[in-house]
Amino acid sequence: MSPLTPRVFIVRHGETEWSLNGRHTSTSDLPLTSDGEKRVIATGKALVGNDRLIVPEKLAHIYVSPRTRARQTLMLMGLGFTATESGVERNSEVNACTAKVTVTSDVAEWDYGDYEGLTSPEIRKGRIERGLDVPGGPTWDIWRDGCEGGESPEDVAARCDRLIQEIREKWHKAGFKSGDGRGDVVVVAHGHFLRAFAMRWVGKKLDEGIAMLLEAGGVGTLSYEHHSVHEPAILLGGAFTVAGEH
Repeated sequence: MSPLTPRVFIVRHGETEWSLNGRHTSTSDLPLTSDGEKRVIATGKALVGNDRLIVPEKLAHIYVSPRTRARQTLMLMGLGFTATESGVERNSEVNACTAKVTVTSDVAEWDYGDYEGLTSPEIRKGRIERGLDVPGGPTWDIWRDGCEGGESPEDVAARCDRLIQEIREKWHKAGFKSGDGRGDVVVVAHGHFLRAFAMRWVGKKLDEGIAMLLEAGGVGTLSYEHHSVHEPAILLGGAFTVAGEH
């Protein structure tokens, strides 16, 4: 892949008390744990910098969920931003990142509705008790069944598709044309949403059952084959930038 091919870095927020014990967290606004903060800082040191995977001066835009845990994660990554009560603000003394930040519910976590705060075993048990599923039959699968009182797979896919179209039209097409490598985008959000986003990036339906993991505080990369906006791909391993590379 050409170093000039635009990329999207998908960043899951760091560890919270609920992510640690497997409870579904969407609208509940939990902060990072102390360990979660430390791991995000370590990730930023390893991956962010002029000779790293995420090069601040190559970023065209940053999208972040309005949840505290996501804004904290952006703040701790070393991209030069501070979390505020309602959003984020730039700390221009930190680095050369000039990308603007959009705080948007379009990248909020899948709305779990009635399943908020529950673990997967608790959800499956409750569905059997309510007659939605039967013992020994297919068990609850968020990618197929969605969430009672919350979002369906179609709802989440529609959000992903809107964002993908915006990224390609506003940031990546310009990045391809300019040839200066300044078309990268960062999305700081949540586990289920970002996995759905990755599936929709390559045109897969959410119920196709692609098994993907994104750990709390983890970073994934999406891009394109053959330097073509018409050939989106999941980048399984990305190389760091080296000095003088264009």
